[in-house]
Formats: sequence, C-alpha cells, structure tokens
Amino acid sequence: MKRTLLVFAFFWALLLVGPLVAFAQIEPQRKVAYAMQGEPPQLNSTLATDEESFFVIGHLMEGLTRYGANGDPVAGVAEKWKIDAKGATFNLRKNAKWADGKPVRAQDFVFAWQTALDPKNASEYGFIFYPIINAEAINKGKMPGTALGAVAKDDHTLEVTFEKPCGYFISLTSFAVYMPIREDFYNEHKGRYGADAKDLISNGPYVLTSWVHGASLRMERNPHYWNKSLGDLDVIEVPYMTPDNSARFNFYKDGKTDILSTLGKDDLPKAQKEGYRMKSFSDGSVFFLEFNFREGRLTRNKNLRKAIQTVLNLNEFIPKIVSIPGTLPAYSLVPTWVKGVKNTFRKEHPVTAVKPDLAQAKKYMELAKKELGVNQVTLAWLTGDTPLTGREAEYFQNLLKTTLGIELRIDRQIFKQRLAKMTAGDFDIVSAGWGPDFPDPLTFIELKTSWNENNRGRYNSPEYDKLVRESMATSDAKKRMDLMAKAEQIVLDDLAVLPTYERVKVYVHREKFQNIVRHAIGPDPDFTMVKLTK
Repeated sequence: MKRTLLVFAFFWALLLVGPLVAFAQIEPQRKVAYAMQGEPPQLNSTLATDEESFFVIGHLMEGLTRYGANGDPVAGVAEKWKIDAKGATFNLRKNAKWADGKPVRAQDFVFAWQTALDPKNASEYGFIFYPIINAEAINKGKMPGTALGAVAKDDHTLEVTFEKPCGYFISLTSFAVYMPIREDFYNEHKGRYGADAKDLISNGPYVLTSWVHGASLRMERNPHYWNKSLGDLDVIEVPYMTPDNSARFNFYKDGKTDILSTLGKDDLPKAQKEGYRMKSFSDGSVFFLEFNFREGRLTRNKNLRKAIQTVLNLNEFIPKIVSIPGTLPAYSLVPTWVKGVKNTFRKEHPVTAVKPDLAQAKKYMELAKKELGVNQVTLAWLTGDTPLTGREAEYFQNLLKTTLGIELRIDRQIFKQRLAKMTAGDFDIVSAGWGPDFPDPLTFIELKTSWNENNRGRYNSPEYDKLVRESMATSDAKKRMDLMAKAEQIVLDDLAVLPTYERVKVYVHREKFQNIVRHAIGPDPDFTMVKLTK
C-alpha cells in the first residue's frame, strides 16, 4: 500500500512540475561555468574587501563608470562627466535601471557613499572616499553624512566636490565601494543587505538568482540592464567553491567548468600533459608578510622582524614554493608595473634589496630576545587553506626553526575566517597580499597609514602618515611621487611588512569563450564582455 501511494504521489508530482521541466528545457545555454576558490565573504558593496566578493559584485553591480577591456574606466551609469581640480559632475543615463525596472538615480550613489562612510557601518574602505570634501570627518564621526560633498542636483545629475585635487578620481568610480545602493531596498532588508540572493538588488549586467552558501551560486542576465550588447552570456554558473587546486583542475578536465582561472604549481605539468593552451598575466598584486604591532605582540620588536627578513632568500623561496613562471621577487610595497611620472614608479624610485645573511640574522635574534626578555620565541602564523599557503607556512616554519630557533604555530583558516582573524588582530604574522584598487602608487602606499582599516597589523608612523597626506594634497605629479617614495622607504625601513613576490597567474579556458578579461584592477575574471564562437 505504501509503495502504491508513493508511485501515485510521484505521478502527480510529474504532472505538477511539467511546466517547470519544459521551462528548464528551453533555458538559455549561453553560459559559462566557473569554480571559485571560496565563498564570497561579503556582497554588501560598502563592506566587501576581497577578490572573491569583488568578482561577484563586479558582475552584479555597476558604478558611475565600469572597467573596460584594458582596465581603464569607461562609461557606466554615467554617460558623461566633467572633472577639474575642484570636483566632478556626472550625468546619469536615463535608461540605467535596477533589476526591478526602477531607475538608477543620483540619490542612490549619495546614499551608498554616505552609508560606506558612516562609522557605525565600520567599512574598511571608508578611506577611499577621502578625496571628497568632509568624507574623512564623517568617517571619524565628526560630521553628519549629509555634509558629504556629493549632492544629487536632480535624479540624473551628481555633483562631487573635492577636499583636494584628485587626478585619479574617475578610476575610483569603477570600484565596488563606489557603487550605488537603493535606500528603500537597503532599509527593507534590515541589516541583511547582501546576505543572500533575495537580499540584494542589482543594477549591473547580471542578477544573483541563487546562492547556496559555501557551495554554489548562479548569476543570470539582468533584463533591465541598459547595455544589451555588452556580452553574449546569459548565465554565469558557479557550481563549485573550493580552494583545492586539484579539485578545480579535475572539474575543468571533466568538462564541469569552462575556465581554470589559476593553475597551481602541481597543475602545470598536468595541464601540459593534457595539451591545454595555457595563458598567463600579472594580476597586479604584491604579497608580503604582515607583522602585528599591537601591544603585547613580540613582532613589535624591530630586531625580531630584521632577523626574519635577513634569513629569507627570495631567489630560493619563489621557485621552490610559488613555482609559477614569471613570478617576480618583491622588495617593496609598490610593485614594478605601477606607473610613475614618465616611467614606472619603481624605476623612478628604486629600492635596495636586503641580502640574506645568516650571521647577521642571528645577531638580530639575540638582540631581540634580550630586548623582549625571553629565551624562546613562539609566533602565531595566520594563513589560508590553499596548497600554496600550506607550502609557504611549512617553508617558514622550517626556515625560522632551523636558522633562528623560532617556533612557528601555523593557524590555517578558510578564506572568510582568515579575513575575520586579520581584522581582529589574532596573529603575529599573517601571510597576506594586496591587489590594486586604482592605477596609482597610492593604492599601495596608503595601505599602512593609521587611518586605513586594511592596515591589519596596526602599524603606526606619524611621519609616514604626514608624507602620505602631503602627497594627497598636491596636484604636482613629481612632488606626489617623491613624497610617496619617501613614505614607502619609512615602511620598508621599519619593516611594517616583508614583501615576498608579485603574483602571476597561469590559466586556461575553453576556446569558444572569447574576451574573457583578466583584470589587475576590477573583477577577475571578468565575463561581462565574453563573446561566444561556434
């Protein structure tokens, strides 16, 4: 009897889902499948800080400008603008709409920017609005949000007044934190904005139609997006989220995904064996060890930091641990690709690499132990859960033990939890990296200022802060660069961070997908401009 009832129920279920099955059969097949390296920790654009979140937000949302194929800002919600030393005026296109068909208004930008600056919101990117008049005072709770120098003159005109000249401001308007938020929708979701698919409304090329946390997500073309000809894809499918390079490689090999955005050390020979056509690009990021300067942390001691620096040989570390062709050693906070006045910033302001010297390192170590009043140094090393970060942690654990007698306690965390522990200062050393937010040395130089919440080690130098502020206050290009170079040298001399390498990514994708854009700045990979070939 039970079996008969089950069969009967199944029969009626088939009748009931018939229309859904029919719908699935005619679902557009113009899609790409991509395995992300982890769960996006935050899709609230005012709070996002990481590349996984920026990848998703960059496909769902659009700012006044958006990232073009070469990474430069192109027209987005704003169809035109005027900018000078005093400020900027943006004219919004009248056919820019939210996913529910309502128009995108200048007020949506004002609300988003005020929300990001509200100290109660605790955005780690509040500082990126500081070129706008009163932004810093608002972010520090000294003025109300309404004092911000960003005003909606009408629904389609946004007027911005600068605190100081900002020659790179247009580049900022493509960045995730500058994207609009609709106040009524934000308030309706009562603190859950961006927490789930239903808690987010898009104005960009795609909408988030499904999000199974930690497992998968799906983005489908936004029918109300103004630029219908931007790309061919109807669906961006993320069927897997895993930091495991081997798993992602097998997904691609088995035809379950269409792009391998990053091949690890062990993937390269496998890809070669399969005959994959590999490509590479420098993603603009610099990686480093960040030391904790909070009270009670042993890493506040400069001689300890110097000892660690002086035993590290990057010419051994990079080929042995990173093992990706084209990877460059990093000796400074600003990577080699960043432009200066007439040449790259690095060529105009070269730095001297510290050579490995075991005898000198041991002298620094003895001084450190004496100053700290300890016989044994034990440090907490915070890192991620990828194969690369695992190899790196074990390398330093062995290196520091055998050369300096330092005990390294490795704390491996999933991506989201690692970010939380970095913010809380729960580490002595964290293996970290920084990708550019805009194409200017300041995106790296400002990282260690006292007002930057991404300064997770809480390094603090009044002289450094002073030089960075002076660089931000002048429109003289050479003076700006000279001031930033002086500031950078202070950070390097103080060893606020120990640079390790500039990242290169090797990747493969199905040949039918053309115009997959790899960005040093912006969502990476960027599928919005993909064209499909037969």
